[in-house]
Amino acid sequence: MIYTVTFNPAIDYVLRTDRIQPGCVNRSESEEIFFGGKGINVSAVLAELGIKSKALGFTAGFTGEAIEQGVKDMGIDADFVRLKSGSSRINVKIKADKETEINGQGPHIDSESIGQLMEKLDEIQDGDTLVLAGSIPNSLPDDIYEKILSRLSDRDIRIVADASKRLLMNMLKYRPFLIKPNNFELSEIFGVNITTYDEIVEHAVKLQAMGAGNVLVSMAEKGAVLLDETGKLYKCGACTGTVKNSVGAGDSMLAGFIAGVSEGYDYALKLGTACGGATAFSDGLAKKELIDKLMEQL
Repeated sequence: MIYTVTFNPAIDYVLRTDRIQPGCVNRSESEEIFFGGKGINVSAVLAELGIKSKALGFTAGFTGEAIEQGVKDMGIDADFVRLKSGSSRINVKIKADKETEINGQGPHIDSESIGQLMEKLDEIQDGDTLVLAGSIPNSLPDDIYEKILSRLSDRDIRIVADASKRLLMNMLKYRPFLIKPNNFELSEIFGVNITTYDEIVEHAVKLQAMGAGNVLVSMAEKGAVLLDETGKLYKCGACTGTVKNSVGAGDSMLAGFIAGVSEGYDYALKLGTACGGATAFSDGLAKKELIDKLMEQL
């Protein structure tokens, strides 16, 4: 079983209009609602590929109820901890001449609810996969990822980590199966400007020496590079298409890689690249039909 964790899921309310005039009443031309968060995005693309997963995390209020129902409607097993107060956040994303986002803060997560999530995580067994992705809300301790991994360290679990610099580096001592920084995040981690293929490989090797198993580095229109756990390198070019959306593309790549890894790392890298491209070329997350078309490109 694949488990994903989304600490602070959201309703993404997407508004489209030609342009925004500050200080005036603006009217949208179209509106869409998506249920998201990095872990949920991974679960959604896995479901599109016909792979089951269980989505964990926290929800609250009427927005939380909508998120849970929306996740279930996507074919995902939703097993969120319901918080006693507050509301799950709404993120407003305005698609106009300039893209503007206003992201909600989300509800307070109390210690009792954290304990309930830990109990759900205790159900994970040897051979399962756990995806830890995204930032940590202010109400959670900074070391929550480490506490989870320490709690599960006696089991043979595939840990997939996609987080910012400090969070990711602190997880390396638990030897995650896969990490997925992009080239900009790789630069941030090491405090240098990484631009070339050789530089990406050099620093991927350093991350592997620190504890990472497989290192997948996405490079937007330049494709992606994988350094596998044996030290073998794979490279995949980017798919071609019209970019409409950047939200969830990295999560989609992660889902594709997880879905394809049983067929080998070369196939996993291609499927991950196709899934990331399918999301980038769509208004929402990747759909199977477009994923299949992009796989033909690769």
